[in-house]
Formats: sequence, C-alpha cells, structure tokens
Amino acid sequence: MKSLQSPIPNPQFLKGNRHEDERGIITYNNDFDASQIKRIYTIENHSVYFSRGWQGHKIEQRWFATMKGRFEISVIKVDDFENPSKNLTVNTYELSDELLTYLHIPAGHITAIQALEEESKLLVLADYALGEIQDEYRFALDYFKNE
Repeated sequence: MKSLQSPIPNPQFLKGNRHEDERGIITYNNDFDASQIKRIYTIENHSVYFSRGWQGHKIEQRWFATMKGRFEISVIKVDDFENPSKNLTVNTYELSDELLTYLHIPAGHITAIQALEEESKLLVLADYALGEIQDEYRFALDYFKNE
C-alpha cells in the first residue's frame, strides 16, 4: 500500500493541458491525483504590488493552480523552522490560467505569493483539514535575502 505521506523533496510542476473547439475551451490535468486533498481555498491579492509571504509548513503540503490571471510563487526549502538561515535559496515559479498546471509544494517549504495581473485568482489545495494540526510558520517578507 502506498504511503500518503511519502516525502517529496522539491516543488514540482504537474503540467496541465488545454483543448479548444467550437464549443469552447477545457483546461484539464488528468495526471493530478487528488486523493490526499482535505481542504480547498482560493487566494486573490488586492494588488499586484503585494506579496503574500513568507508562510510555510513542516508537515503539510500545498498544491497551487491559477484559476484566473498569473501568479509568481517563490519557494524556499527550510530545515529549521524555529531559526531558519536568512540566506536560503529562493526558487521562483510562474503559473498562469492557460493550462491547469499544479505546482506541488511538499512539506518543509515556505512560500511567497504575488499576483502578476490584476484580479488574478489562485486555487490552493491542502492535505490537512483546517485545525487538524498546528503547522503554520510565518516570517516577515524581508527576512530572507533573495540574491
């Protein structure tokens, strides 16, 4: 039996697809396995100048997909959530609503999320229910040096 909590060390794209015909457009992701998902919510930043971060989880995982517009998601792997180094590597990913591509953020990472277009909307999936565990870590936006 496959463990649902098998560690995945790095963020990964689960590439979606798109089909268009005379009836309209379908974006889809037939390879996405939603069996671990317990919670779904959306994020809509008020401004493209605002970055929502840094926030992350030791245990929980997140999957992000853009429903409308474009988002930039910056990701940092953290080994010590109580006192993280300020010089950790920041990797940046861009998601758009062109395809239903998911960005999987495994446990042990923190993110900063910025809309790149006005009225963008981000779908977020989580593998724990709200309040099921206490696993939220937040850091000031300027805590990490992004060089």
